Amino acid sequence: MVLATRNEGHALAGLLAQLGSAPGLVREVLVVDGGSQDGTPELARLAGARLLRSAPGRGRQLALGAQEAHGPWLLLLHADVRLPPDWATRLTQARRRPAEAWYFDLGIDGRGLALRLVELGVRLRSRWRQLPYGDQGLLLPLQHYWASGGLRPLPLMEDLDLVQRLRRRGRLRSLGGAVRVDGRRWRARGVWRTTIDNARLRWAWRRGANAEALARCYYGPGAGRPKARTRRRSDAPGAPDPSPGPGRRPPPGDRQTG
Repeated sequence: MVLATRNEGHALAGLLAQLGSAPGLVREVLVVDGGSQDGTPELARLAGARLLRSAPGRGRQLALGAQEAHGPWLLLLHADVRLPPDWATRLTQARRRPAEAWYFDLGIDGRGLALRLVELGVRLRSRWRQLPYGDQGLLLPLQHYWASGGLRPLPLMEDLDLVQRLRRRGRLRSLGGAVRVDGRRWRARGVWRTTIDNARLRWAWRRGANAEALARCYYGPGAGRPKARTRRRSDAPGAPDPSPGPGRRPPPGDRQTG
C-alpha cells in the first residue's frame, strides 16, 4: 500500500487503522510525506508504516513509494480516503480475476442530489471509458505497474497519465464498493463549478497544457481556468520519463528514499 501525504493527519489515522485490520493481506504500508507540518510523519511511524520523505507533489510521492515497494501487488491510495468495510474481501477476490488493474467506485461525503449525480458520472465514466482517477484507488500487480512505465513525477494528472497507459494494455475493472472522500472542495467551490473546472483541466491536459500550469490552476486562486500553454515532450500523456528517478525503477544501488 502506498499513500501520499501532506498535512493529512486528520484523515490518515482512520485509513491506517483500516489497513492495519488485515495484516495477512497488507504486507507493508509506505507513507510518502511531502513536507507535512501537522504531525503526519509521527502518526505514520506510530502506526507501523514505513515513512519516506519527498518533495511535495502527489505524482512524485506515489512514484517514490512504488519504487520502494517489495510485494507482488500495489495499491495506490490518496491519504484522505476511507475504504469500504469489506475492502479486504474485495481485494482478495480481485486477485483471482484477470485484469490489468482494479479501482473502487467513488463516494463523496455530503448530502444532496448534485453529489450523487457526480458519483454516478464517475461510475459510468470509469466503466464505459475505462478512466478511473486516483482518488478511487488503484490496485494492480507490481509487474503491470512497471510494464506500463509507472507513475511519472507530475504535479497534477499523474493518475490520468498512468491509467491511459494501463488501459492500452488491458481491461480495468471495478472492485465494487466505494471509497469515501472528503467533499470539502465541492462544498467550498460548489458542486457544478468544481465539476466543470475539473473537466476543463482534463480537457486542457489532453490539448497539450503542461502539468505545472494545470497544477497552478487547480491549487491556486485561478482554479479551473488553465492557460493554453504547450506541454513539454516529457509531459505528454504516455511519454517515457527520461530520468531514472520516480516513475521508473532504477538499477540496484541507485535507489533513493528521499
